[in-house]
Amino acid sequence: MKAYQTLLYYCYSHIQDAEQYAADHLKFCKSIGLTGRIIIADEGLNGTVSGTVEACTAYMDYVYADGRFGATEFKIDEVDEPSFIKMHCRYKKEIVYSGLRDPNYIDPTKETGKHLEPTEFMEMKDRDDVVVLDVRSNYEHSIGKFKNAVTLDIENFRDFPAMINELAQYKDKKILTYCTGGIKCEKASALLLKEGFKDVYQLHGGIIKYGKEAGGKDFDGKCYVFDNRIAVDVNQVNPVTISTCRNCGKTTSKMINCANPECNEHFTQCDECGTALEGACSTACQNHPRKRPYDGTGYYVKVPQPVGLKG
Repeated sequence: MKAYQTLLYYCYSHIQDAEQYAADHLKFCKSIGLTGRIIIADEGLNGTVSGTVEACTAYMDYVYADGRFGATEFKIDEVDEPSFIKMHCRYKKEIVYSGLRDPNYIDPTKETGKHLEPTEFMEMKDRDDVVVLDVRSNYEHSIGKFKNAVTLDIENFRDFPAMINELAQYKDKKILTYCTGGIKCEKASALLLKEGFKDVYQLHGGIIKYGKEAGGKDFDGKCYVFDNRIAVDVNQVNPVTISTCRNCGKTTSKMINCANPECNEHFTQCDECGTALEGACSTACQNHPRKRPYDGTGYYVKVPQPVGLKG
């Protein structure tokens, strides 16, 4: 057993005192020595945190002690060191930006796609009457996705609603949505149902749970995660690497952020090109005056922002 854990979780649950709760939540996390990123909104909470086994256990107990979050499901990874350097907890309008003019158009606490456990998803995904839909962003599915999945040309999940018309061709199919941990699928599947899709499902617990409970079969590549690990292995059955270096075309699963903070693009880059370009995506970014020092990881700590309090 490793000394540290990383927890991935979310819970849609209405919070009346969300801004104050975010401040209190941050204070508690710091008091037990956690690091990570948490978003709290009126519609619930969404986070990835990391720390010692004892700290993570204390945090899960803290969340479960609040009756609003009893349905939270934690995906737990054992790690050699904390997956973050600092602790952030912010209040925002949504825990995942929907891109909808009126976010209340859908409510994941009332109607979403039918939840499929990993083994159920694995059994259904290859049927002729099924379409497997990846609702993640370009940089996420470029490094890993399910075999034969439909992917969307989007830079951010808030672009998903604009893709509904392109998906209309699949209205007579069973739609199986998936994402990293399940949170985006709650909104994606709810929106698909609202827009007239009749048979919509979602992978419960996302790619991470699928890897743990179904061995990750037929997930090609790695899964992008939002911490300093950047990407993690999923498939223990028939793994392959699908991504290539942006600069030389060599097969690689290493994803980084461009060292130029004004670019900061997510992209795949082999170690050789990373060394030659100092973690930049191009020579222009390599020569940029604000280029950050490259330590080989391509992960850069964001400057924390204060949590707003109600006046």
